[in-house]
Formats: sequence, structure tokens, C-alpha cells
Amino acid sequence: MTSRETPFSTPVGVAQYGGARAVKRCDTLGIAPYSEEEGGLFRPYLSNAYRETVQCVSVWMKEAGMTTRQDAAGNLVGRYEGSLPGAPALLIGSHLDSVRNAGRYDGPLGVMLGIEAVAYFSAHKKRLPFAVEVIGFGDEEGSRFPVSMLTSRAVAGLIPTPPDILRDAAGITLQEALGAEGFLLEEFPKAARNKKDVLAYFEAHIEQGPVLESENRAVGAVTAIAAQYRFLISIHGFAGHAGTMPMHLRQDALAAAAESMLAIEAIALQKAGDLVATVGRLDVTPGVPNVVPGDVVFTLDIRSGTESIRNEAADTIRVALNDIAKKRHVELSMELQQDLPATPCDPALTEALSKAIEKVTGGSARKLVSGAGHDAMVMAALAPVCMLFVRCEKGISHNPAEAVTAADVESAFQVMINFIESYADSCSARQEKMA
Repeated sequence: MTSRETPFSTPVGVAQYGGARAVKRCDTLGIAPYSEEEGGLFRPYLSNAYRETVQCVSVWMKEAGMTTRQDAAGNLVGRYEGSLPGAPALLIGSHLDSVRNAGRYDGPLGVMLGIEAVAYFSAHKKRLPFAVEVIGFGDEEGSRFPVSMLTSRAVAGLIPTPPDILRDAAGITLQEALGAEGFLLEEFPKAARNKKDVLAYFEAHIEQGPVLESENRAVGAVTAIAAQYRFLISIHGFAGHAGTMPMHLRQDALAAAAESMLAIEAIALQKAGDLVATVGRLDVTPGVPNVVPGDVVFTLDIRSGTESIRNEAADTIRVALNDIAKKRHVELSMELQQDLPATPCDPALTEALSKAIEKVTGGSARKLVSGAGHDAMVMAALAPVCMLFVRCEKGISHNPAEAVTAADVESAFQVMINFIESYADSCSARQEKMA
């Protein structure tokens, strides 16, 4: 990768690291050329903006003391060697891609904090009993191809099949997009890491929710990532003239969809715990003012930290929607598009992270379940995982109003350093015991 001048780069020999710089760098990546849109942030996988971002972040990694490479899936990987070259690695990462009209911190903040942590150890000339690798995943959001966490799946050896049929909204295949950036689809599986080379995976991320802010806490430890179902629901009725079709004879697909959405909301409200159900997209055909809608397609996202609660809710919703379809004389299909099981974070790592939070903040560590999906839930198939949440203003995410404070991110940085040092001590103790 080519080195070049980048904003907020650190002059050689100057020790500079920490939360404030992580925030500044996320802000830098929030504008052109690191976005496909003027006046807003959109950075899809394998786009021009993604390429520019990889080049920029690789410079920051090198300044921190890492060697850099892109793997076969286009993920950016920086490596800081341990006391013994070739040692297994602690992976620290998150994603560099974004949704459309995104905020600046969802994903990149975790990557920037990983770089800051390495910069700290490098500045103190400290090598650890393991390597540290910082990884910026190319696709977590699924904002280009219709599969989320595509490139962390590749690293974990969980590539969805068959990846060759994936196309973006413009009809460009994954194979074509990879080829345009110098990668090959047939090489894509080579991004998979060997389990013996990875000790654990750590991800710092904005909370994307209001819990930490409501309790006036800068950071929290994630205990699990919620199970998630994603369905595509199609309702087929009969399109007719809005002026001549009597109300009692209509097979109105949109009216059926509206009743279905209210039923989904009611079921989610009735269930206990952390269950949430969301209809996020609705497509109506023919979609004109003077025609009774004949077809409607909408998405349904169901999540809970407890898999059985999610599954029960899905079954209840399916029965309710079929009853509505029967009553309204329309046809309904419910196609499962994504099934992500609940992912518990590693208890020992989470406990160590909680102790680091207590040491840095002077208070008890808040433990919480993540309702949002993260690369960590995929990486759990490769190695033990843990996650650190950082407070974000009003819990807003996937929105330009997404905001963090430098003070909170500095707290997260200090927690990471404390956690990594503690993890290094425990690794050294284990090695001495085995010697």
C-alpha cells in the first residue's frame, strides 16, 4: 500500500495517542474522499471511498508501529509483533464500511482505538507475549451486497454460500467488485484465519443505544449479542381502481400489511425481556394514488438476547400474520433471510474487561446485552470474544447525528490498555506455568 500524507498524521518520533485522536480520525474519515456522497457519509465495501479509507488508515497503522496488509477479502490488517515473532495474536477490530447517511463512529471508532492502543505500546517500546493485530473489516453493514458481516465471515471461515451470486443494487457481482480492486473471488476463502493463530477478539463500539447515557456511564461491558431473525414478508392481494372497487370487496395488500405491522408491534410489546421487532422497509405496488395496492413487500427484524424468546415471538407473529391474510383474502409468505444466533461473550474475558472498567472509572462496571449485531458475533466461531461499549449521545446511531465525547473515548482507551496489559500478565503466567 502506498504511504501518503494524511490528516492528523503523527510526525515521526512524536509520542501521541489516545481517545481524542481516535475521535479526530473518525471525523476525518467522515468526509470526501472517504465518502461516496458529498455532504454525508456513505462508505460501501469495495467502493472508491473504501479504497481511500484503507490507504489512509494503513498509514496510521504504520505510524503506530504496525506492518499492514489487505487479506483476500479486502480487510485491512495491521500487525504489531509480540516479544516472539510469529506469536499468536490478540485481534482488535471493527468495521470500516458504513450505511447510507451514516454517523462517523459506528465501526471506525473501534479500529481507531485499536491503533491508539498499539501506538501506546509502541511509544513505550513494550512488546507483549502475543502479537496485536488491528483489523478493519470491509463489510459489516451489508450496505452494498445483501449479506451483512460478509468479510468477518470470511475471516472466521463462515462464508455464506454461494458468494458468487451476490449482486449489488447496480447489478455488479461480488466477483466483479473484487476484481476491480485487484482481488479474486476464488481467493476469498483464503481470508480465513487458523484458530491456533488467534488468541481472542476484542471489539470496542459505540453502544447504539441509550442505556449508558441514561445511567451517566462512559463505558460498559457487553455480556452477549442478541439473536436476530430477518424476514422478507410478501403480501399478494388484488389491484383495483380506487374509485370503483367497493370497500367490502377489496383485497388490499397495504391494508393487510398495516394490520400486520400493528400486530407485530403488539406482540413485541407483550413479550417480556429485551425482545424488539422492527419493520424497516416497505415496498408498495403499484404505488399510485388511485389504485388499491395489489402487492406489498416488507422486512421484519426480530431480536432478543435470549434465543428462545426470539423464536417464540417469530412463531407467534407468523400465526398472527397468517390469520390476518386469511381474514383479508390475501396471500402471505414469510421468507427467512438471516438467522444469527445469540452470541455470548467469553465470561473470563468479560470479567477481565469489567475489572479494567472498574479500575479506570472507579465505579462498578455496567454489563449489558447488545441489541445490534457486530462482527464479534461472527468472530466468536474463531476465538473467544469480548466487547466494550462507549456511550453515544441519546443512543443515536446510523444517523449523521451520531456523537461521542473525547473524554468518553479516552476512558475507553484507558480501559483497553488496562485490559490488554492484564491479558498479557495472565498469558505470561500461563506460559511460566507450562515451562
